[in-house]
Amino acid sequence: MKGRTIVLDHIAGREAAALMVDGQLDDFLIASDAPPPGTIYRARADRPVKGQGGMFLTTPDGPAFLRQVKGLAPGAHLLVQVTGYAEPGKAIPVTAKLLFKSRYAIVTPGAPGLNLSRNIRDEAERDRLLEIAHEEMEGHGFGLILRSSCAEVEGEVIAEDIAAMIAQAQQVLEDDGKDCETLIEGDGPHVLAWRDWTDPAEVVTAAGGFEDHGVLDALERVRGIAEPLPGGGHLYIQPTRALVAVDVNTGSDTSLAAGQKANFACAKLLPRVLRIRGLGGQITLDLAPMAKKDRRGFEAALRAALKADSEETTLAGWTPLGHYELQRKRGRVPVAEALS
Repeated sequence: MKGRTIVLDHIAGREAAALMVDGQLDDFLIASDAPPPGTIYRARADRPVKGQGGMFLTTPDGPAFLRQVKGLAPGAHLLVQVTGYAEPGKAIPVTAKLLFKSRYAIVTPGAPGLNLSRNIRDEAERDRLLEIAHEEMEGHGFGLILRSSCAEVEGEVIAEDIAAMIAQAQQVLEDDGKDCETLIEGDGPHVLAWRDWTDPAEVVTAAGGFEDHGVLDALERVRGIAEPLPGGGHLYIQPTRALVAVDVNTGSDTSLAAGQKANFACAKLLPRVLRIRGLGGQITLDLAPMAKKDRRGFEAALRAALKADSEETTLAGWTPLGHYELQRKRGRVPVAEALS
């Protein structure tokens, strides 16, 4: 099936959203019991962590950890926002830099200024959007980022989106409560799909959509460890408590360039493989044998593939044993964990 299809449904009693591109699962979001990224708390500072410059906080959902703390005394209350999912047994990662994010606009109370997505390159369109931004933000001390999805969208629609985020930011910042409390719940999969999957697509909301559009079959493959590569090779993806190990296997390809071809195919495929499985943290690639002169090309291919990915990923580089390491934000719940 050609084209893009967004399927909104439920699985295992959880809200979920799938993005199918040309009949292949390209992205998948599923709700979990953990607080989702974007959740905003009024939290209480608990105890500092010496040597790390951080502070443990008390929230309604359990302990949280805030990095780069200055001038914060134990017992003080502050607003924080969840940035990702915690590893089992660890504190919820949070930040004091709040973002109010919607389909077209991101309001940034702590970072004044008006900014447009770099993906909007047409000067006339940029001028139009800046005019809308200046008009809507007049009299507010907040910052604003207009996302790439604003391109060619009616000004009234963008203005309404900006106004909604301003109102939400004001409501949170003007809150004068004294106890630990959840002020805003993070967006669920259906809202995230509307917010972030903005390219034109057919949207399916009828019950049973996952079965009708092949999502359930795709998820069966996702719950396994093998992912086929062009040319007969495979990736084997195995999450452990410490890291996610990815083994590149050339399979039936016995040519001299088999390792190079499999590794470059891995670079192209890896962002989708991690994305649809909801995997993050430390990623270690055990690549197929290839000449050292090809390493730079592999890194360039991987960097290019990650540009279009939604999760922040840092390329850490090569280890003495020839493995390649990445550090990926834990912005999603692991699918296998959510469906277990």
